[in-house]
Amino acid sequence: MEIRVLAPDDLALLLAVEPGLFDHPVDPDQSRAFLRDPGHYLVVAVEGGRILAFASGTVLLHPDKPPSLFVNEVGSRDEYQRRGLATAVMRRPFDHARAQGCMGIWLGAEPGNAPARGLYRALGGQEQDFTGYAWDGAFDGE
Repeated sequence: MEIRVLAPDDLALLLAVEPGLFDHPVDPDQSRAFLRDPGHYLVVAVEGGRILAFASGTVLLHPDKPPSLFVNEVGSRDEYQRRGLATAVMRRPFDHARAQGCMGIWLGAEPGNAPARGLYRALGGQEQDFTGYAWDGAFDGE
């Protein structure tokens, strides 16, 4: 098993992902753009050329604050859950973001997603109260 950050030359590996890992089919144009952007991270657990788990993140920049890392999404194939893969793929972007000077790491989780919330607490995350808002179908089809 290998934990690694995908680079632009890993596009074929990402496009070969079987259904069931991401919410929707992997889009070639979106994948290419994501992998080429140095402010985006896609860390994967790979075995035998198959992606078993992932964590994606985006470095957020603002004029009056140091950069922070927003964790977009975390996922594991159902048959590989509870094996430490999500923990492993989460730690890599944390370490990388901190090394690049990010001063905060954050994400959102649905209140009813107990497994995710347990993972984030186990990684030392401090649960916060905030309310999210969405426009133009931002949370449709999850």
